[in-house]
Amino acid sequence: GCEIEIFATITAAFDAERFGIKVVPSPRHADVLLYTGAMTRAMREPALRAYQAAPDPKIVISYGACGCTGGIFHDNYCVWGGTDPILPVDVYIPGCPPSPPATIYGFACALGLLDQKLHESRHVAPAGEQAPVAFPAIPYKVRTAFEREARRMSGYYYGKQIVDEFMMTLAKDKTDALAAADRLVERETDTRKKAVFMDLKALLLSKVVQE
Repeated sequence: GCEIEIFATITAAFDAERFGIKVVPSPRHADVLLYTGAMTRAMREPALRAYQAAPDPKIVISYGACGCTGGIFHDNYCVWGGTDPILPVDVYIPGCPPSPPATIYGFACALGLLDQKLHESRHVAPAGEQAPVAFPAIPYKVRTAFEREARRMSGYYYGKQIVDEFMMTLAKDKTDALAAADRLVERETDTRKKAVFMDLKALLLSKVVQE
């Protein structure tokens, strides 16, 4: 996929050569190294040899989702991620695959013809940091059961909205969750939502009885 888009970029339709972008037969003649695909154990040495063969100063571009992060293969046993674990990357061109206009834009950024709009940023989580959890007072397994049941009855998007409303009602009334669920069912005028609320209330009752 990525190679096809690169070949399309250098055709007359997009005319990348007007910016001085040409394909050369050897990294010894290259000013810019374009790395596509995930970095694997087998390709580590060839990638390093190409980098070492290119004369300084040189620019390294990670091309495509796989080149930037490892893509869909990131958790494969033989994949080390994108290009940056072993080489210093100057420009990232994301996409699966990137379009010819995106490719030309990335090269223009690498050559200094344009400014890059998006810049790499890294976040290192301090010890003990974790993502905020919605409705932490409700046990995880109970939240999961509610979400699965609501989405089974109303679909992924609307099921999520309904279950959030249900759990927000439970979270507000910490003294009697079943009474809060009863009031929610009584207030609801939409018969479809009421059916889901009643089902979630029955599920809540079964969890309370089990505990």
